[in-house]
Amino acid sequence: MTEKGLLIVLSGPSGVGKGTVRQAIFSKGERDFIYSISATTRQRREGEVDGVDYFFKTREEFEDMIKNDQLLEYTEYVGNYYGTPVDYVQKTIDAGKDIFLEIEVQGAMQVKERMPEGTYIFLTPPNMDELEARIVNRGTDESPVIRQRMEKAIEEIELMRYYDYAVENDTVENAVSKVLAIIQSEHLKVSRLLESKLPNQGE
Repeated sequence: MTEKGLLIVLSGPSGVGKGTVRQAIFSKGERDFIYSISATTRQRREGEVDGVDYFFKTREEFEDMIKNDQLLEYTEYVGNYYGTPVDYVQKTIDAGKDIFLEIEVQGAMQVKERMPEGTYIFLTPPNMDELEARIVNRGTDESPVIRQRMEKAIEEIELMRYYDYAVENDTVENAVSKVLAIIQSEHLKVSRLLESKLPNQGE
């Protein structure tokens, strides 16, 4: 029996470096990770491929997915829906592959309600001053927006207690090593090994 894959949810406040850490993990190539593909109602951009970049849906199709409980989480941003399809995640896990979900904190809380068996990793900044410096250095936000992001970050860090692990992103290299160690540890859990090696009861 094939060992099931892991759902790995990497989350944390805006500016903490989730995308950078996730890309660095994938570039190391130590495990065959799958990056979760989102469904969206936004228009397909030139060069984008359905089922590779996104699952492109009409608004009606997406709202049917919401009604039929086919999304782990979803949000509406600038007039378009974005969400994570349950079937895609479950099929990937059942095929024995680890699937990575890099997501904001509120979305991660939605996912945990549906799939509490996932591995939930909270990426933290070394301190709040460093987080603010990273947001400022991106150069994409005005001062009022930066203040809003910092206020939201404090609220999100308070939700860290709902996660399984916390990893400080002091350097990308250190954070990557810790996340990979967590994933290795999860794969070695006795409960997972028994599930994959023992026949189902009653067979």
